Amino acid sequence: MAIIFELVINYGLNKRAANEAADLVEAHPALPVGPHLIPLHKPLLDTVSDTAGHPYLAMSVIPARVGWGVPLDRGSPHLPLTATELTELATNLYELLTTLTDYQAAIVGWDPESLVDPLELRQHWSEELATGELPGLVVANHIHLPPTTTFERFTDTHKWIPYKGSTP
Repeated sequence: MAIIFELVINYGLNKRAANEAADLVEAHPALPVGPHLIPLHKPLLDTVSDTAGHPYLAMSVIPARVGWGVPLDRGSPHLPLTATELTELATNLYELLTTLTDYQAAIVGWDPESLVDPLELRQHWSEELATGELPGLVVANHIHLPPTTTFERFTDTHKWIPYKGSTP
């Protein structure tokens, strides 16, 4: 089983925006992290289903050599990062996210795919949303979630629960 550190983005059914974002990510230079330059794998774009079984486009942006057992890294040595370096990598991924548009939800972390489904967030994560326990979660301003005071401005079109760092 792979353990993947990634940026996951829910594009709803907006194929144009997802494809444009994939092109931007693919052309993005390696991310500076401490003494390292960490390239990004070609983004993975797939149709998945939300909690109700409705399809949406999910894009995964995976830094090379950071996760464990990642098939895309096969043949390359793992790059052990400190908590400070992993946090810097995540911060760089959030900076990249600020250049992307027309997505519904996004988050950086270890296998965070379930956290970009607004329906799942409403049904199963309302307590955590209310108390701000999902740091780094970014949602479009038009996405309705349980009342919370923890969201702050991320961009003109998105809000977030500010990121607090990552651990290896």
